[in-house]
Amino acid sequence: MSLFYNILLYISIGILSIVQHLSKKIKLFMAGRKQTFQIIARGISPQDKTIWFHCASLGEFEQGVPVIESLKTSHPNHKIVVSFFSPSGYENKKNTSLADVVVYLPMDTKRNAKKFIQMIRPSLVFFVKYEFWPNFLTELKQQNIKTLLISGVFRKEQLFFKPYAGFMRKALASFDHFFLQDNTSKELLESIGFTNTIVSGDTRFDRVSRQIEMDNTLDFIARFKKDDLCIVCGSTWEEDQDVLLEYINQAPKNVKFIIAPHAIDAGKVSVLKNKINTQTILYSQTIAKGNTKNIDTAQVFIIDTIGLLAKIYHYADIVYVGGGAGTKGLHNILEPATFGVPIVIGKNYNNFPEAVKLRSLAGLFSVENSTQCKTILSKLVEDSNFRNKTGMICGHFVDSNTGATNTIAKYLEIHKLG
Repeated sequence: MSLFYNILLYISIGILSIVQHLSKKIKLFMAGRKQTFQIIARGISPQDKTIWFHCASLGEFEQGVPVIESLKTSHPNHKIVVSFFSPSGYENKKNTSLADVVVYLPMDTKRNAKKFIQMIRPSLVFFVKYEFWPNFLTELKQQNIKTLLISGVFRKEQLFFKPYAGFMRKALASFDHFFLQDNTSKELLESIGFTNTIVSGDTRFDRVSRQIEMDNTLDFIARFKKDDLCIVCGSTWEEDQDVLLEYINQAPKNVKFIIAPHAIDAGKVSVLKNKINTQTILYSQTIAKGNTKNIDTAQVFIIDTIGLLAKIYHYADIVYVGGGAGTKGLHNILEPATFGVPIVIGKNYNNFPEAVKLRSLAGLFSVENSTQCKTILSKLVEDSNFRNKTGMICGHFVDSNTGATNTIAKYLEIHKLG
């Protein structure tokens, strides 16, 4: 099985080398990895002590942030190395101040794994949520480097739980401990012999709960909203916008909309703006240019930039979170939930346990089409008691699920890791 995996890996690398010329994302994926060892050589000296975090993408990085922040306090003499698999993670966080070195994870060949680990020489390693690269994990085990999984989630459909997947189960044996999000994951690991587990919860709750304590002031958003009710549509894709547009185009004038598209490509933003039949302004044509002329009179504000959404949620009375109307994957519902506002999403959310749970608590509503979306948004707008009660459920949901970071920190302290 190991031989088959490595052969398949090299075939995949060959295919990606060809396909990169047809895809900008894959080109970033391949080109970025050519710089990894150079970046490490510049950022880490032989005498440095390091802690390594691997994150698949941006969402996993956000889960890792509370633990990174904790370690920067408890292990101030260590450098933090963060690796990403995807361009969306690396390109957004390559300059983050939380890490001393940020790189693409090299492809999971035995040679790359050995060289990468020898260069960074980590005293402690964290994999966030998932991504189990057998050659990297095997090398960590061989070098006796303490390796932990945090915010882990396992599903019975995964390869580890198939009778023929001994190779992947052996890779899991490289982890010294698993910090898991739920009991289902714990039971699944126990079914294949792993008992070194703790159900600590999801560190994202710790991450988002801190947002409410920060300065979330955005003067231009306050000026746009004024005293009107505001619906924030965060990380929307075209499928989400199709669900939303009927209500947006018929909404009362005292309801304001802030739309933060996931893709801020100028062409796609222009198409969206042209579908809206009420006064609409763009961040790129107003705030970015120092022009605030139409902020007071506009009903729709399209935020065609990145990095503001977490603060914008502070101004929301109702939130629609994108990704669930199509197949792109539901975006983070916990960021708005921490502000205690009701949340609406698309129909595809069953792979997101926080959404399933919050819907069962009646703090979140799933819609399949524009008619259902219009119905629930109208009810939330018109019935303030219903809106406030639903929002309180969301806020309590976040508050009652914090603490995963403290559990991990206590484990590290007890076992004197790092």
